[in-house]
Amino acid sequence: MSKQLPDNVHVSRHPCLQVKLAQLRSAKASSRETNDLVHEIATIIGCEAFADNISVAPGGKNTTPLGYEYTTASIMPEKIALVPILRSGLGMVQAIQTLLPCTPAVHHLGLFREPTTLEPVEYYNNLPFQPSATGQNSAAAKLAIIIDPVVATGSTASAAIQTLKEWGVERILFLCVLGSYAGLVKAAGEWKEGVQVWTGAVDAQVDVKGMIQPGLGDIGDRLFSAGGRTC
Repeated sequence: MSKQLPDNVHVSRHPCLQVKLAQLRSAKASSRETNDLVHEIATIIGCEAFADNISVAPGGKNTTPLGYEYTTASIMPEKIALVPILRSGLGMVQAIQTLLPCTPAVHHLGLFREPTTLEPVEYYNNLPFQPSATGQNSAAAKLAIIIDPVVATGSTASAAIQTLKEWGVERILFLCVLGSYAGLVKAAGEWKEGVQVWTGAVDAQVDVKGMIQPGLGDIGDRLFSAGGRTC
């Protein structure tokens, strides 16, 4: 991409990711291969994003199998939530869960694009709400990790970011496999001081149907064999 992206958008330069993404673009990839590649790419993106946004805190003492003492460790912030956007975000859940040494809460957002306007419509939201004495939501995570393989127009990503901001999170990481230039700019601008967007690559264009060119096709259909193809 020759156009400048916002400072809060990070594009992976990992060579393994780039090759896996090229494999994922292929129409010949089966549903099983698509799931494996999305999982592997999400793992790389997660590693890069967490290295910059999660810190280590020393804990108590423990002993090794040989009886030597060592200091345990945990990650900060402690209160992390994983938020896949249904349905395709589910394809990235296991990769991110495996990376994190804690067990994050998983909350789901259901959003679809209205076919004519391409604007997002929310149909499911299970974010918990527990009002505190100050009126704030004590159930909100410190860090929310939104996962969705593709950011095309950016409308769905922006709606998800706004929903989590209203929920009360302090920071958001948005992880995607691929985004369009315009979509990434829109998502990153929704809450610039509170959001970082991490993507595997950037494609320049979106067609009239809101699909990225060359893109990945309908990644949800590909992940769940909803387009008629099987294994």
